[in-house]
Amino acid sequence: DPPRMSDPDAAPAAAEDERPRVNQLDRVKQEYTQAAREILARSMRGVARTKLTPDMLTLTGVTLCLIGAVAVGFGDEGDYVPFWLGGALFVVGSIADILDGALARAASKGTVFGAFLDSTFDRLGEAAMLAAIGLVFMRESNELALLATFAAVTGSFLVSYTRAKAEALGLRGDVGFGSRVERVVLISVGLGLAPWGLLQWPIYLLAAMAWLTVVQRMLFVRRQLRELAEQAG
Repeated sequence: DPPRMSDPDAAPAAAEDERPRVNQLDRVKQEYTQAAREILARSMRGVARTKLTPDMLTLTGVTLCLIGAVAVGFGDEGDYVPFWLGGALFVVGSIADILDGALARAASKGTVFGAFLDSTFDRLGEAAMLAAIGLVFMRESNELALLATFAAVTGSFLVSYTRAKAEALGLRGDVGFGSRVERVVLISVGLGLAPWGLLQWPIYLLAAMAWLTVVQRMLFVRRQLRELAEQAG
């Protein structure tokens, strides 16, 4: 999700030769993220000439995600309408949230408060959907899946926090495949499979991937600090 100015999940603009070494998987992720940002930037050039603002997209996105979460909260195994309707709204809302950053850059309409609002509502929409999924598991008395949902919520927040904290220290913290786009994909896949009782499996994967990314980012920050200390010495 390329945010407007300083979203925890955005790629930094530092020159390639100034970046610390990353593994091959993270390099692949950086390449497809950059390609996606370029495509979004081109697609927003026409929209940038309209009166549509990034804040409008942000508010639209979080509203759709919240409505989708309410729909999912009424879902039961075998009932595809709440899951598929909620999943569709969540996907559209998440896309709107992705586009707000591209619009801000294309139209030079980005503001510090807008970036703050965007990052905050990112967390709100995702947390609301995971809370609704947790409610489904609670009704089904699926305690393991409910625990995994709690772990997914906590891990998702920490993925964003570790990056934000790293960048506040002047470091990078964007490694790992647990950023928001990947999380949205996993949640959407889970909702698509929910009528057949398969919702828990993408949630298990989401929780594991989020926590793995948190650990990766912590280790990556530690490595950067050690390299800086060696250079200073």
